[in-house]
Amino acid sequence: MQELVESRANPTTTNADVQWGPVIAGALAGTAVASVLMGFAAALGLLVASPSPSWRDTSVWLTLLSGVWMLLVYVFSFGLAGYVAGRMRSPFTGADPNEIEFRDGTHGLLAWALGVIIGALLLWATITAVASTRTGVTAGEAAGASEPAYLAFELDRLFRSDGRPADPNQQASRAEAGRIIRTGLGRRDLAGEDRAYLVRLVAARTGLSPQDAERRVAQVMESARTAAHRARRSGVIVGFMTATALLAGAAAAWLAGLAGGRHRDDKAIPSLSSMTWQSLRASGR
Repeated sequence: MQELVESRANPTTTNADVQWGPVIAGALAGTAVASVLMGFAAALGLLVASPSPSWRDTSVWLTLLSGVWMLLVYVFSFGLAGYVAGRMRSPFTGADPNEIEFRDGTHGLLAWALGVIIGALLLWATITAVASTRTGVTAGEAAGASEPAYLAFELDRLFRSDGRPADPNQQASRAEAGRIIRTGLGRRDLAGEDRAYLVRLVAARTGLSPQDAERRVAQVMESARTAAHRARRSGVIVGFMTATALLAGAAAAWLAGLAGGRHRDDKAIPSLSSMTWQSLRASGR
C-alpha cells in the first residue's frame, strides 16, 4: 500500500507531444456536461432553434437570452474539459516552464476541438433520426409538390373558406402558391403576372371575389414577409452567439488547461484517493 501511495505521489513523466488519453477524457466530460445543461435549456424553452412552427416569431430578447445561456454552457463545459485534460496529462521531463504551459494549454484546446466534433456528430445523428421518422411521404411530395412547411399557416389563411366543399386538388394548389410566395419573399413584391395568377387561384379555390382575393393575397404576403424577417433576424443572432460561445469555450479550455497543469505540478489540489487514504490513516490513529 505504501508503494501505491508513493507511485501516485510521484506521477510518471513523459516526453510525448500529445497525450490523447487526457484529451479524450476531457472532451467526453465536457460534452456530457454540455448535453445536460442544454437539456435544462430545452426544458426552460431557451432553445429557439426548435422544430416548433412558432419559433420564427421568437422575440429578440429570448433569442439573446438563449445565446447567453449557450455562452455560459460552453465556457463552463469546455473549461471543465480543458482542466481535466491539463490535470490528467503526465508532466514533461526537462522542458522549459513556458513550453510546459504551452503544452498544457494545447491539450485543453484539443479537448475543446474534440468536444466540438463530438457535439456536431451528436447533432447530426439527432437530425438524421428525426428526419427518418417522417412517414407518409407521397409520390407528389417526392416530386417537389409539397408545400413549404414554414409557410403552412400563411397557406391556411390564403385558402381559408367558409362553407365550401373540400377541393381534392387543394394540396397541389397550396404547394404551387407556397412556391410563388417563397419566390416573392426575397423581393419587394411579387411579379405582376405571379400576383395576378395567385389572385385567380385563390378566388377559384375559395369562392372569393377578385377584390377580396387580392386583399387576402396582400395580407398573406405581408405576414409571410414579416415572419421571414423575424426568422432571419433570429438566425443571425443565434449564429453569431454560437460562434462567440465556441470561441469563448476555446479560450476557457486553454486557460483551464493551464490551471490544471499548474495544479498538477504544484499538487495544489490533492486527488480524491490521497485524501481518502490520509483520512483512513488519521482515523486509524
